[in-house]
Amino acid sequence: MQRREFIGLIGGIAACWPLAARAQQPDRVRRIGILVAEAVEGDPYYEGRLGAIREKLRALGWIEGQNLKLDIHRAAPKAADIRRHVDELLAGRPDIVVTSGVTTTGPMLQATNTVPIVFMAAVDPVGAGLVESLSHPGGNATGFMQFDYSLSGKWLEILKQVSPTVARAGIIRDAAITSGIGQFAVIQSVAGSLGVDVVPIGSRDGREIEIGIGKITRSPNAGLIVTSGAAVYGNRDFIIKLAGQYGLPAVYGHRSWVDHGGLISYGPDLLALSRLAAGYVDRILRGEKPAELPVQAPTNYELVVNLKTAKAMGVTIPPALLARADEVVE
Repeated sequence: MQRREFIGLIGGIAACWPLAARAQQPDRVRRIGILVAEAVEGDPYYEGRLGAIREKLRALGWIEGQNLKLDIHRAAPKAADIRRHVDELLAGRPDIVVTSGVTTTGPMLQATNTVPIVFMAAVDPVGAGLVESLSHPGGNATGFMQFDYSLSGKWLEILKQVSPTVARAGIIRDAAITSGIGQFAVIQSVAGSLGVDVVPIGSRDGREIEIGIGKITRSPNAGLIVTSGAAVYGNRDFIIKLAGQYGLPAVYGHRSWVDHGGLISYGPDLLALSRLAAGYVDRILRGEKPAELPVQAPTNYELVVNLKTAKAMGVTIPPALLARADEVVE
């Protein structure tokens, strides 16, 4: 066979390879944009999730500097800053975008309906308009739920177990997003059966939170629940400080709060969700479509207790609750 015919034969075979196989050729670098609403610069909570994605992508054969380029954007959880980062990220012409949750995914979807998007942990992606349904996302976005709304009711149940005398609970939530409204609604729906009066507390800034917590503490037997949301998380250290200052037993939506001095948390393993998101990134880069990849919910939740904080507040954690804990911080 002559050299020209041989080269032509090889080219013809390559042209018949599936798109997924050609996408993995070493001379093709894929660009992944990542956008997180990081309220605290260098926060271990977000950096850990980014590290989990990197680790899983590498395990799947995507190596930075070889066939992968990551473009990571850390925006403050404010609309204007997020929009700026969305524009900058898309200007880099990514093959796919990974977002942290509803706060970043919504603006990204407003900016593009063609670039595939994978969200790491969104609360109520259907209600927020990110996807058409969980089983059939239908558009250019898919990913993983942070939790089902029913989880919110369990936070109040845990609060009553930690402090059975609690009769009034402040619920810190972001009323500007659907998930903030939904989480409060579920907590409110179970409050009557538990004999607790629940009061919403806004999270626009520290002053609003401080005023809300101050009102709650005027009543005896008060407690606190902190819902999930980027704006709420942006006030993490301040909220934990106020809870300790006022001696309020408080329940939080994920372990990062407990790692920073909060009393108790119940929620999903967000590092595990980040690794799962990396798996979806891999599948999309190999040819699958986000519209056909179902949104998945966590299958495991972790209960984490900070005994050091409990002792400082004079709170006794029931033995039954401690026995259920996945981790106890001492």
